[in-house]
Amino acid sequence: MAKKSKIQWTDATWNIARGCKKVDSDCKYCYMYRDSYGETRYKPKEIVRTKTVFDMPLKLKEPSKIFTCSLTDFFIQEIDSYRGEAWDIIRKCPQHTFQILTKRPDRIRFCLPEYWNEIKDRVWLGTSIGNQSAMHRLSDLVLPIQSGVKFLSIEPMHTEINLNLFEQIDYGHKMGDLIDWVIIGGESGNNTGKYRYRPAKLEWFESIINQVRFFNNERETEIAIFVKQLGTYLSNELNLSDRHGGIIGEFPENLQYREFPKIYQ
Repeated sequence: MAKKSKIQWTDATWNIARGCKKVDSDCKYCYMYRDSYGETRYKPKEIVRTKTVFDMPLKLKEPSKIFTCSLTDFFIQEIDSYRGEAWDIIRKCPQHTFQILTKRPDRIRFCLPEYWNEIKDRVWLGTSIGNQSAMHRLSDLVLPIQSGVKFLSIEPMHTEINLNLFEQIDYGHKMGDLIDWVIIGGESGNNTGKYRYRPAKLEWFESIINQVRFFNNERETEIAIFVKQLGTYLSNELNLSDRHGGIIGEFPENLQYREFPKIYQ
């Protein structure tokens, strides 16, 4: 567990396992696979339970936002046998907020503990998409499951995306009525080798921001916007100092959004 995470929207990261299985093109240059490349200790496709850091939130006393499972997917099937132990740790840490981001939101409702209502207000549930064809994951997330925050991570964004905020989805809800937070990020990667990156365009960032702001104005909602990073392609194009393009002061002014959901403000 990293007590001081480099991920801009969280305070700490906690991994109950390491390793994952790719689900679609969004995972092509996955940073976990990239960081494991050449490592003799890790096989990125093997999901292995952690040992020394499994109970780390119990040792972190300062109230923190904790990104849960940055090196795997909390709802992947291979974790089913010990996910209950992780839920129990979350239950024992009322001082923390747990941010769970998954590419398997269709499994969420089958994996919640029986005491979900006791912990739901401090668990944020999110899903990530990088292209239009992955939008079905947002529909899977926006189910009648209550949580402190529901959020969408548009990262790695490698195509232009229409959020379809006004379209009806399952259960008769409007998608934008049930999302509290939108994170946006371009893809990071290496300039050469196996794990590279795909281009992201400034116009794509602008489009997402404009869509959310328009929806907020029309519906008087308060969906927060958080631009995490511009990605390696734009970092190179704009000659930024951080290869991930993650320093907000270097963003074009109209992209400088680092908002958190109102519940956390």
